[in-house]
Amino acid sequence: MTNVTIIGATGSLGRVVTRALLKKTDAHLTLFSRTALSLVANLRVTRMSASTDNASALEDAVRDADVVFVALSGDLPFMAGQVVAAMNRVGARRIVFVSAYGIYGEVADERDGRQSRDVRGSESPGIPDILLPYLRAADIIESSGLDYTILRPGWFKDSADGEPGHYQLIPKGRLVHGHDVARESIADVVCRVVENPYELSGENVAIIDVQE
Repeated sequence: MTNVTIIGATGSLGRVVTRALLKKTDAHLTLFSRTALSLVANLRVTRMSASTDNASALEDAVRDADVVFVALSGDLPFMAGQVVAAMNRVGARRIVFVSAYGIYGEVADERDGRQSRDVRGSESPGIPDILLPYLRAADIIESSGLDYTILRPGWFKDSADGEPGHYQLIPKGRLVHGHDVARESIADVVCRVVENPYELSGENVAIIDVQE
C-alpha cells in the first residue's frame, strides 16, 4: 500500500486532495496539521496534530511516506526548510509542493499577451513582494536534493461538479495565460503522482484550468 503524507491537511486544498486520494487511490493517508484532530476519522487515515516547527512530529509524519504533499500558508521558506530537513533525516524522497503562479513573472499581461514586468516596489523585477516567500520556498525545494514536483496554481476555485476541470500544466520558463484553477484539478495531479511517482518528477509547473 502506498503511504501519502499531507502537510496542511486542514486547509481548503488539503481537504480536497484528501477526498480525491481516498476516492481514487487505495493509499493510506497521514494528515498533518495543527488541527488535524478536527478531521473526520477514516480507517485509511492517520491524523497527526502538530505544526511544522515541531521537528520530531514532522519526522514521524514523513518517515514512511512514499509521497509527501505540502500545501501551506504562512512562513513558507521556513516551513519548506523544515519539511526538507525532516524528509532528508528519515530518508523520504518524493515531495509535491504547492507554490504559486507568478513567482517568475511568467503571467501574461491580459492586454497584449506578453510577459508582465511592471511591478513597482518589489525586491525582484516583475514579481510582487507578496509572492517572494513562494519563490524562496520553491528555490528551497528545487535545491533540496529530493525528488520533487512543484505546482504553481492560479487562483483557487471549486469545481461545480466536484470533478477536475480541463487543466493545463505549463513548464517553468513559459508564459502562463489564464488565472483560475479548481482545487479538484490540483488534486487530480496529486493522484496521478501517487499512482505513478515518476509522473512530473523533477518538474516545476504552473497549473491553470482552460477557459471554455
